[in-house]
Amino acid sequence: MKKTNAIRILEANKINFQLFHYEFSLEEIDAVSVALKIGAESESVFKTLIARSNTNELFAFVIPGNEFLNLKKAANVSGSKKIEMIKEKELLPLTGYIKGGCTSIGLKKQYPVFIDETAQLFEEIYISAGVRGTQMKLNPNELKELVNAEFVDLV
Repeated sequence: MKKTNAIRILEANKINFQLFHYEFSLEEIDAVSVALKIGAESESVFKTLIARSNTNELFAFVIPGNEFLNLKKAANVSGSKKIEMIKEKELLPLTGYIKGGCTSIGLKKQYPVFIDETAQLFEEIYISAGVRGTQMKLNPNELKELVNAEFVDLV
């Protein structure tokens, strides 16, 4: 497999991680389907969502795959009046990643990152490796430090 930017960044920062590859279809790129395919608890597989504030600032929100982002909480923690999800067609140009392969590591521009506080309940969580079909398992505290994130209540 070709190394993604996220994998290269983890290696460069000497962060321990493990890769998990899986077969996918476009109907099954959601985090709950991915959890089943890699044999993980759905609440330990986190998805990265990109949202825009009313002042056009972008933010990355990392939440459990079996949950939905609470937009009021997202607006509050980001210091915004209002937050809304970006359109899927904007994802690649803004982040360098596609739906089902977005991660907070190695974004085209490093947006502020917020990780749901439940990540701290796990010794390791799963996040996308930057492509569909590959997840990486790593320590949530190391992810937080790497992307300069905050643990907050998002769901």
